[in-house]
Amino acid sequence: MLSQHTIDIVKSTVPVLEVHGVAITTTFYRNLFEAHPELLNIFNHANQEKGRQQNALANTVYAAAVHIDNLAAIIPAVKQIGQKHVSLGIKPEHYPIVGQHLLGAIKEVLGDAATDEIINAWAEAYGVIADAFIGIEEDMYVAAENQEGGWRFFKDFIITDKVKESDNITSFYFKPADGGALPSYEPGQYITVRVNIPGEQYLMNRQYSLSKASNLDAFRISVKKEDESNPEGKVSVHLHKQMNIGDKVEISAPAGEFTLNKEETAPVTFISGGVGITPMMSMLETVANNQPERSVSFICSTRKKNLHPFEQDIRSLIDSLENGVYKSLYSEEGDGYITKEIIKEYSHKDGDVYVCGPVSFMETMINHLLELGFAKNHIHYEFFGPALNLNLTEI
Repeated sequence: MLSQHTIDIVKSTVPVLEVHGVAITTTFYRNLFEAHPELLNIFNHANQEKGRQQNALANTVYAAAVHIDNLAAIIPAVKQIGQKHVSLGIKPEHYPIVGQHLLGAIKEVLGDAATDEIINAWAEAYGVIADAFIGIEEDMYVAAENQEGGWRFFKDFIITDKVKESDNITSFYFKPADGGALPSYEPGQYITVRVNIPGEQYLMNRQYSLSKASNLDAFRISVKKEDESNPEGKVSVHLHKQMNIGDKVEISAPAGEFTLNKEETAPVTFISGGVGITPMMSMLETVANNQPERSVSFICSTRKKNLHPFEQDIRSLIDSLENGVYKSLYSEEGDGYITKEIIKEYSHKDGDVYVCGPVSFMETMINHLLELGFAKNHIHYEFFGPALNLNLTEI
């Protein structure tokens, strides 16, 4: 437990963190990687270059300061971040390194304003927060490792099939290289694929949603091929152009909290934009296999028909349901975008809604849902990459 004195000091830094948070986290990552370049084998380089990781960490540090007197309030965020950490193989020994450089960055950015009293208070607070992360993540590691076919950190897999789903999305099927069993996973979860790309100094990690319901036969991810000039697309391009059936990759155990509530029987709506359709496929297939009587709406948007994956699969799954509705739009072919009116017409207001796609897409869809009267706790969404703040309507 933190003393009231420490809590008061940490809370007094909230206004400073609101202004200087990103500068602190940018300095932190720069110093961290200069001192420990081996950690670049873990972090997503593109997110660093785009500043996304810096913003995400700044939001986390700010939230920790705001809620330092009630850390239970940030446990949901800790669990979500913990899932990402577990999928990347973050270990307890990384936390002291992070703490050292985070405190150093606070001192470097704030200068004399970061008194010894402030640094000592934040050191104590960081220790408590780090212990919470370590404990939660260890529970996740143990759960992943102890299930049938489970493992900790990364394991070698073989590509057993490669299927083109659209002009820009290809599915990859994986089985364990040791011939062992696969664990089951929750619909909506993701895996991390770690590859060694020729010419790159460090290993590269990318997280991809499992795009098929758990069936213990193979993992399937469905990857959008990014532009080769886009630094974010290095792993995507490598998978599409260089990786083939029989090749080996390293994969983490399934993780993630953006998952379908399989116990719920109320109607459910899926809304996706672009490659955000991938976790929805696992969810839709799970409902069709296990709850064919459940009412389902599936609304998706892509730019063009030739970029829309799983069209026939979706129609077949929807047709197998007693009450399934499907609406697809192609924004560059005259259909426009998913509007509030379309959501009102095709969605089920008395059930859960799952949203996935680009950040701007999710922001728009969630605002539409809120304006239509959907309860916040019935709206679920997933970020590809670090969680960012959404500009949501206050109802």
